[in-house]
Amino acid sequence: MGTVRLKTDRDRTVRHRHPWIFSGAVGSVDGAPGPGDVVDIVGARGAFLGRGYFNEHSRIRVRMLAWDDRPVDDAFWVDRIRTAIARRTDLAASADTNAYRVIHAEADLLPGLIVDRYADVAVVQLLTAGVDRVRDVIADAVADGLGVSCVFERSDTASRGREGLAASVGSLRGESPGTVDILENGLRFTANIETGQKTGFYLDQRDNRAVVARLAGGRSVLDAFCHTGAFGVGCLHAGAASVLFIDSSGPALQSARANLESNALGERSHEIRQADVFEALRSLRDAGRRFDLIVLDPPRFALNPRQLDKALRAYKDINMVAMELLVPEGLLVTFSCSQAVDIASFTMAVSWAGVDARRNVQIVRRLGQGADHPVLASFPESEYLKGLVCRVV
Repeated sequence: MGTVRLKTDRDRTVRHRHPWIFSGAVGSVDGAPGPGDVVDIVGARGAFLGRGYFNEHSRIRVRMLAWDDRPVDDAFWVDRIRTAIARRTDLAASADTNAYRVIHAEADLLPGLIVDRYADVAVVQLLTAGVDRVRDVIADAVADGLGVSCVFERSDTASRGREGLAASVGSLRGESPGTVDILENGLRFTANIETGQKTGFYLDQRDNRAVVARLAGGRSVLDAFCHTGAFGVGCLHAGAASVLFIDSSGPALQSARANLESNALGERSHEIRQADVFEALRSLRDAGRRFDLIVLDPPRFALNPRQLDKALRAYKDINMVAMELLVPEGLLVTFSCSQAVDIASFTMAVSWAGVDARRNVQIVRRLGQGADHPVLASFPESEYLKGLVCRVV
């Protein structure tokens, strides 16, 4: 086993149980570990700090696995996976939801590993060399622990490249069905596990979709950046007067149509529009359209901290136009999924939007990712989804 010795005074974050050790904190490496190999971590004077896996190709040199000297063997991975599965027992027992996150990487003390369940299928993302090297152990443990018929890999994210790994997509256990019909809060959706966004569906918004549906009764709703329409479907099912779905993706909107039909909502008052959302909102504003409730769930505007200022301007701009589209006392439910944008910065951008729209904004509720996407207290980076329910006066 190799050993990574940290520089003087660079062990504080490790002692505080942050799971990342960046290259700048590493003083020396003994034993020539390869990508994904488990190493001991010691301080500048040799004090043992824990164990993690190493990758010289990544800016994150070590991802911590344990803060003690337990062996990191196959049994270690199986135990961690079983523990994560046990944490989702309430979701596994649910009669109206059968799609949820099973393993949330660092927040479940399994850095680099994502596992989502879609009914009888598990979709895994092996995002780092450390988990890629034990892929067979992981696949067997997930299949056995969940009792699913298929374990499908969707390791096709940019983070693989930063680890020196090629994309990898395909079935690890069993045969892929391609798409999976799932239940979420009693509603039916189709997840495309092979080509859909993320692992096939935006599972992190499940609880927030239920919140928005409870607000939608009798209201005219705009579902912007709607993707496959899950927010709007929930609103129509809850009695919304109408829903306008807008997204730039034709295939996503085709899925939205199918999701409406699957829930017998095709005859409810709705419109589906394929357009650039920024342009579409301005066009609606200029045409004098107004809505009672607007949902803004855009893609990430900041991929890293260097893009923060640009992202905040984009959040301010899109929220300003949305506020101009709302009736007095209308509701704006707005999200940021950019990890680099913290809740204080996002709230500030929404505040600026209110100033520019000449509207007073009351924050009536804060939203975040579901309980199956936990936040590790010592790892604030695991809290990536931020949401605000605002009354715009």
